[in-house]
Amino acid sequence: MALEFKSEVEAVDHLAKSFNALSDEIAKVIVGQKEVVKAVIISLFSNGHSLLVGVPGLAKTLLVSTIAEVLELEFKRIQFTPDLMPSDITGSEILDDDRKFKFLEGPLFSNIVLADEINRTPPKTQAALLEAMQERSVTIGGDRHLLPRPFFVLATQNPIEQEGTYPLPEAQLDRFMFNIPLDYPSYEEELQVVKATTAVQNITLNHIVSAEEILFFQNLIRKIPITDNVLEYAVGLVGKTRPGGPKATEEVNNYISWGAGPRASQYLVLGAKCHAAIHGKYSPDISDIQAIANYVLRHRIVRNYKAEAEGITEEDIIKGLM
Repeated sequence: MALEFKSEVEAVDHLAKSFNALSDEIAKVIVGQKEVVKAVIISLFSNGHSLLVGVPGLAKTLLVSTIAEVLELEFKRIQFTPDLMPSDITGSEILDDDRKFKFLEGPLFSNIVLADEINRTPPKTQAALLEAMQERSVTIGGDRHLLPRPFFVLATQNPIEQEGTYPLPEAQLDRFMFNIPLDYPSYEEELQVVKATTAVQNITLNHIVSAEEILFFQNLIRKIPITDNVLEYAVGLVGKTRPGGPKATEEVNNYISWGAGPRASQYLVLGAKCHAAIHGKYSPDISDIQAIANYVLRHRIVRNYKAEAEGITEEDIIKGLM
């Protein structure tokens, strides 16, 4: 794939064109939600996982399945429930006809895995995703099984109905590159949705990007240069979220219990590189860091009781830091 491009500049131009083509194709099915679609594609091209947070009926599942189709990737959906066991998602060993153990792959063995309502399953099953998300492999009976490449987990979570749910532990939240909030559509957008979904639809989606191209893009993004001042801004921004630290602001010391870890700095830089590339730039600047900072930081900072009592949100604090 790399041999098709005379230079990395030409390759970045191709990435930007691919992003625009993807966005246009997804828009055939998904009305509005342009920023959400952009954030998900950035995380895919950056080899990161995303957590989609929104109330029911905002087309979270449709969005993920549509992206999988236009990317020409294998897609599987796991509906998380309280009785789901780790082996239900990773797979298990069974006895075959020759009375030998054979590994039967679970739904995790796919390019894009939709973990629907991930907070509805107990920590034991949630933890089964940790190795898959970090190492791109699962270990069954002492044997390590590699997952297909590329591999992405796109999880959904309902922020309203918390009865009978199991909040994700901080260690697992940290594995998600982005936490992407979905809001209600505007009046005009909802009008389009209702018109389209209450009539006969014959939409044909085209495959825009192959698995090989995605792997190429992931490698390309890491090669994009970044200046020292932008790198320092990203690391400094994360440092500001840590209460008691040398860079912490008064607001952070008052309202935050725990700040973001080093993984946030890594994802800020990777995400900014991809954000710059899809907008036709060959190196990210501070505005690219700021454009994705909310997605990277909002699930990595923990508010204290004072912030909750005063109605101070994570977004308010992040905005104050920039």
